[in-house]
Amino acid sequence: MHIHILGICGTLMGSIALLAREAGHRVSGTDQNVYPPMSTQLADAGIQLISPYSEDCIPTDTDLIIIGNAGLPRGNPAVEAVLNRRMPYISGAQWLGQQLLSERWVIAVSGTHGKTTTASMIAWILEYAGLKPGYLIGGIPSNFGKSATLGNDPFFVIEADEYDTSYFDRQSKFLHYRPQTLVINNLEFDHADIFEDLRAIQNQFHLLLRKIPGNGLIIHPRNDRHVQEVIDRGCWTPTQSFDLNNADFCATDVVSDGSEFNISVSEKIEGRIAWSLTGIHNVQNALAAIAAARHAGVQPSVACAALCDFTGVKRRLELIHSDDNLNIYDDFAHHPTAIQSTLTGLRAKIGSDTLLAVIEPASHTMRLGIHATTLANAISPADHTMWFNPENINWDMRQHLSSTASEIINDTDVLLSRCNDYIDKHRPLHVVIMSNGGFNGFHEKLIAEL
Repeated sequence: MHIHILGICGTLMGSIALLAREAGHRVSGTDQNVYPPMSTQLADAGIQLISPYSEDCIPTDTDLIIIGNAGLPRGNPAVEAVLNRRMPYISGAQWLGQQLLSERWVIAVSGTHGKTTTASMIAWILEYAGLKPGYLIGGIPSNFGKSATLGNDPFFVIEADEYDTSYFDRQSKFLHYRPQTLVINNLEFDHADIFEDLRAIQNQFHLLLRKIPGNGLIIHPRNDRHVQEVIDRGCWTPTQSFDLNNADFCATDVVSDGSEFNISVSEKIEGRIAWSLTGIHNVQNALAAIAAARHAGVQPSVACAALCDFTGVKRRLELIHSDDNLNIYDDFAHHPTAIQSTLTGLRAKIGSDTLLAVIEPASHTMRLGIHATTLANAISPADHTMWFNPENINWDMRQHLSSTASEIINDTDVLLSRCNDYIDKHRPLHVVIMSNGGFNGFHEKLIAEL
């Protein structure tokens, strides 16, 4: 079958392209404003990319159209061509659920933060244990080098996103996946472009809980009130908790930067993890991953050994340049909680070295200003912050960030110049570039000028 994917460079759709090709289909796709790592991954896989969207971008011999979400509403010329030509189409999440996941033991990782990293950890633990899992992850785990593979039966690890599925399917993507093992990492308000409030998000999560079988397992943080509210609405599946203490899965003797800690299950120490990752948020991610792997039959001691060899995920505090007392990191954080936890973990690791954060508010929620009042505290671990102020932002950065050591810059070329000036004057220095978008190639331009 020839499958053509609209929105193929999105994290989910690009991974679907890899899986469809591995399953034996001919795959092509259309997108625009593409950027690495997904564009690079598709090119390396030899998947044809047609850009931009147009009424004739879909090959005439296409058998099925998979339609993504981002940038694909009614009025998009490719979408209109699909409808006018009466071509068969389906959403990406529905295609996954029907064609690839229906017979698999699905391990789904959900929540506001940490989905990509936790799913990558679980997949790596299962791989380390010799189980050869399938996986689909919204990033590229360094241990694997690609975002998706079919793997062997029965296990399939998937990053389970609460964002809606497509312009014609407004339910959350994860409702198509029917997991046997569900991780809920945490729950906060996000995606303000499609959810009115936190309760609307909780409604989708409770629909997900209604789909978990009674012989499955739900893994959740012990002290997340918003998650507990969802469970308290009704839960028909066993649960296990994780936290730094007083939970089924605990971390003890944690080094301040999160780089070493013990794993305790039911008050028995099962192993110690020493790794290159930092931050208490990653300690929590590890606990959830070990619990999920245990449900799949991997002993916690084996999981601890696996995570000692876990090397992280691209764009999750990924070191992209290092020389002469300068380290530059690429990070995907785009929510105040994620920004703060990432910077706090790095601060604990680098001590008194200078820390510069460069942030693009690229997500819908950030640009709407939903979390504007919490950003000043989120960036407090940094010595200085440079904010890119895009034209389509709906709040006054200067009003909310004037009390912080911040610069607010409207032009990426000016931002690049200011960043270079700061680098010249502050060594040793750690620069964290934070964006969930392409940032107009800022990362590459900065390193090239250095």
